[in-house]
Amino acid sequence: MKKGKIRNIIFDLGGVIVNLNPQLTVDGFRKLGWSNFYNEETKSFNQQLFKLFEKGNSSSAEFRDLVRESSQLALTDTQIDEAWNAMILDFPTARIEYIHELKKEYRLFLLSNTNEIHESKFESDFMVKFGYALGELFEQSFYSHTMGLRKPNADIFQEVLRLTELDVSETLFIDDILQNTEGAQSVGLNVLHIEPGTLLERLPNHLKDLG
Repeated sequence: MKKGKIRNIIFDLGGVIVNLNPQLTVDGFRKLGWSNFYNEETKSFNQQLFKLFEKGNSSSAEFRDLVRESSQLALTDTQIDEAWNAMILDFPTARIEYIHELKKEYRLFLLSNTNEIHESKFESDFMVKFGYALGELFEQSFYSHTMGLRKPNADIFQEVLRLTELDVSETLFIDDILQNTEGAQSVGLNVLHIEPGTLLERLPNHLKDLG
């Protein structure tokens, strides 16, 4: 398929816009006594907890109760939230300034696999640092836990396209997880897979190449 000029960009959040270090959450829960929160064999968090929460199938309160049940630890809400949020680092100023520049030429959207506790944390952090809401950077923001869908499944991309009425040939999706860009590509989107934290190094030249 011949690609059209890119007019719309859909950004992932974690690893693309905000820096993450998931190991800090693994360490946080281990310090609290939950040694098997992270599966070394599959290199993944507790999948039942993670996927249910990201798809909005459990509330924050239910998630915390599941943590207590799974860990068999009498953890407070604050202890759970602090360990869970430990992975969320910073929003580099240069990255945010670049996105502001992109708004002059492109329609911008956000699509993130996330959950209530993380959303509260990163939105608060952004407001404190920049003095305005993260959502103001984008025409629309889509979060897995409010949509009941999550990447890399094709249905979440199809729903975003339905709600925005974007032309796939004119739309670029950016993510730091290969399975997510493959999911986006399966519905016809242009994609850019980047290593975490490399948006400024990769996107400008990629947009030039696409024309």
